[in-house]
Amino acid sequence: MFARICRSCLGALLATAVATAVFTTPALAQTGKSAGDLMVRARGIAVLPDDRAQIDTIGGDTDLSNAFVPELDFSYFLTDNLALELILATTPHDIKVKNSAIGDRKIGSVWLLPPTLTLQYHFLPKGDFSPYVGAGLNFTWFYGIDEKGPVQKIDIDPSFGWALQVGFDYRLADRWYLNFDVKKLFLDADAEINRAIDAEVEINPWIVGVGIGYRF
Repeated sequence: MFARICRSCLGALLATAVATAVFTTPALAQTGKSAGDLMVRARGIAVLPDDRAQIDTIGGDTDLSNAFVPELDFSYFLTDNLALELILATTPHDIKVKNSAIGDRKIGSVWLLPPTLTLQYHFLPKGDFSPYVGAGLNFTWFYGIDEKGPVQKIDIDPSFGWALQVGFDYRLADRWYLNFDVKKLFLDADAEINRAIDAEVEINPWIVGVGIGYRF
């Protein structure tokens, strides 16, 4: 009888162990965002300049075209809630002037390279739905300038700016996430046209993105 009781106890313990393994292993695998994690996201983004300018001599305003490009970002979690995110993308824009002494016309095109670093706060890092907000710094280089029409030379100085961010991750599987993200860059640039005309341009783009992320 004692042996039968022991076998029954052993069977009960084994069943408990198996049930624990079955039910706790997925939970452990899906603990969500944690300190030390690295999340890599690939997004498609729309860059929508909200620009205006003060242009000497010819007056008028600027009109930078929208751009649609891929973006890559890396988020490193300092704690479960705090992460540093580095955002990498480059965008092409047509440059137009309007209501100026030379009328409304395209005067060139330019590429922007605006690496941006934000500090994010993730409200529900362990949840399937994990919203966040962020703030940080942006540094923008202007390159690949192609002048058009009466403009022979455009020079644009590199510029620092602020960045604000809001978004969310939605867990699709253990480490895979759907991401939606909106950023606002506060970006001013000093430009010179034909070595004679100075312009102060507020570009201030909205950046709206959607993509997929993987948590390492």
